[in-house]
Formats: sequence, structure tokens, C-alpha cells
Amino acid sequence: MVLPRPEAPIGRRRDSGLTPSTASLPERADVAVVGGGLIGLACAWRLAGRGLSVAVVERGTLGSGASLAATGMLAPAAEHEPGSDPLLPLALDSLARWPGFRDDLEAASGLSIDYRPDGTLVLAIGRDEVERLRFRFDLQRRSGLDAEWLPGAEIRRLEPGLRPSVTAGVRCPLDHQVDPRLVMAALAQACAAAGVTLVENTPVTGLDWTGGAVTGLRTEGGTLRAGTVILASGAWSGEGGLLPGSLALPVRPLKGQALALRTTKQTGTLSRMVWTEQVHMAPKSDGQLIVGATVEDCGFRPGNTAGGLYALLEGARRVLPGIEEMEVEAVWSGYRPTSDDDAPIIDTLAPGLVAATGHHRNGYLLAPATADAVADLVAGGALPDVAKPFTLARFARPEPRRAAR
Repeated sequence: MVLPRPEAPIGRRRDSGLTPSTASLPERADVAVVGGGLIGLACAWRLAGRGLSVAVVERGTLGSGASLAATGMLAPAAEHEPGSDPLLPLALDSLARWPGFRDDLEAASGLSIDYRPDGTLVLAIGRDEVERLRFRFDLQRRSGLDAEWLPGAEIRRLEPGLRPSVTAGVRCPLDHQVDPRLVMAALAQACAAAGVTLVENTPVTGLDWTGGAVTGLRTEGGTLRAGTVILASGAWSGEGGLLPGSLALPVRPLKGQALALRTTKQTGTLSRMVWTEQVHMAPKSDGQLIVGATVEDCGFRPGNTAGGLYALLEGARRVLPGIEEMEVEAVWSGYRPTSDDDAPIIDTLAPGLVAATGHHRNGYLLAPATADAVADLVAGGALPDVAKPFTLARFARPEPRRAAR
């Protein structure tokens, strides 16, 4: 069975900067990575750094899933919510890895990724939102996160373009962001420089099994023998066809719509990421303001909708009146790879088969920790302690108890 190709992005906010690969499928590699998105390329790059030969096989073009549709938030504090405590150690570990990951990536590629350590403001308007934000702030503090409660006047001092109706907010100074377009371009360049073979427009049709172990993969263009296959196909990781039922991954697509606005001196902009209950807004160094994102559990339904775009624009306008004069440069949609508990799956599924998927809306935040964990697993034989809670075993159903006789 051939897995479906990802939809072609509608109105990509900018040219991705990724040069299409013309590489052909090799006959053999130490590691074959299924999926040429953020996680697949990050894992491939780190594995190549361990001295392994690596091939990435992508059904469409590099980054054509969620990776180029994302906002690029590295925001464990702003993202923290009830029920996400188990993910927090991995999120903080990965954030701590990001400066080194950035330095290595920029050095290897010769490209900047627009890493911005400006922090996040989470806003509230009116009594009900203030009460909900206060609850979230208390949770952040109990979890040991760096967060500061600010009155509306202080919020507007930091971001003068906000409406006077902003009542209060939480400042998360250690949240950062990157530009996904630049990260993906840098990863593709770094992989190529490290000798990784990048094969695009080549759907994987099956895995080769020998004696209970995966020994390669099959595509429409031929067979690739590999010592290890890494399944990093994002929202498509849960689709049937590659894995037997006993290894099925609880991953589904969660659609998100987003748009890009062009800021000018006349319209003003933001100096850092701003969140509300409805939207998040991320200013980029090239003058774009990214507004995202809807959350739609609708499967692989393509395209943008009037309702989704209206919700984004109205949510942004509610706190930032200057958007009324900003040009809409592009709109797009993508599919978050979401597991049943919104946390990643990093695990050996069978001998020779590793999964690195299910990152929900935290793919960019978790990319360094995931890539390093996969490199440790493949090259060293074991996951680091911080990644051990995120194996497939956590979804196992308990055995039914036998009735006493």
C-alpha cells in the first residue's frame, strides 16, 4: 500500500529556500530515514555526524508536511498546560540543547536560522480570561518555570501596539523562536554537506523484513537495504501499509491553518511572540508577522477555509489593531503529527526499526533532543534517560485480570 502524498501547501508564506534534490535511491545505507521533514532531517544530520551513512526518503518534497507550515516556537513555558507535566523535562532539556544545535547547524550550513531569544507574552482581556490565565500562571510556577505576572500597563509598555483593553499578561522570558523556513534550508544544506543522500518524490511502499527484523525499505523506484530504518513521516506515521497491526502507531493528523502579514513602519509590529486564548503571533526578522493556528481534528482535509482565516484575523485584531493595515502575504495549512497523549514517540519498534514521530505542536522545540536521542539509540543502543518515558509502551493496554477460581 502506498501512503498518501502530503497536500501541496496553499500559499506558502515564502519560498522555502530548499533546492529540490535530484539524488537517486542508493542500494544500501547504514540508516534509511522515512520522511524528509524537520525530525527526519535532524535525525539524519546527527546520525551522519556519528559516522553512519544515511539516506532520507521523502514521498513529496523536503518539508512538505508540517515542517514548513509551523511557526517555529520554542516555548515550553507558554505551551505548558494541565496534563503536560510528563513532557516538561524533555521540553526543557531540548530547549537547553537549542543554542548548541543552532551553532552547529549554522556552522555546518553557513546559513542563519533567525534564532530569537525574545521571550513570550501571554495575554488576557477581561475578568474571565484573567482568571484562566492566573490558573495557568500558578501551574507554571508550581512546575518551576520562569514566568512573571504583569499588569496591563506593563504589558503595553513592552508592546506599545497592543490595545488598551489588554488587562494582564504573563511574561515567559526563556521562550525562544526560530524561522522554520531557514531551519529547514539549513538542515538540508547540513545534511548534504555531511554526505546524507536526500531522495525526494519517492513514496515508500513497504518495509523489508528478515527473521523478524527490518532490513530495508521498498519504494516505487527500487529497494534500499539498511541496517536501521527510522520512521519519521510525521502525521502520516499512523497510516496503514508499512507497519503490522501490532506495531501501529497512535498518531493522527491535527490540521492547522495560518497566515503571514507584512509589517511596515506605519503598521508597527511586535518585538516578541504574543499569545492569546485564540491565536499566537510570531514576528520574524524579515518583517513578517505569522498568525496561527487553528486546531482542527478533521483528518487530511486540505486547504484553507473562510472560517479558519476569519478566526485568525479576528483573534489577532482583538489585541493588535495595527493588523488592519497589514498586507496579507500568504495563507496555508498543514498537519501536526499528534499522538494520543500529544507527546512524541521515540522508540525501537522492532529490530532495525525506530520511530521518531508524534511531536504534536512541539516539533521545533523537541527537535534537538529527539535527534540526539535517536542518534544515541541507533549508534549506542539505548535511549537517554530523558527520552525513556516516550516509548510506544506507554500506550499498551493493561492485561485483563483473570477471575479467581
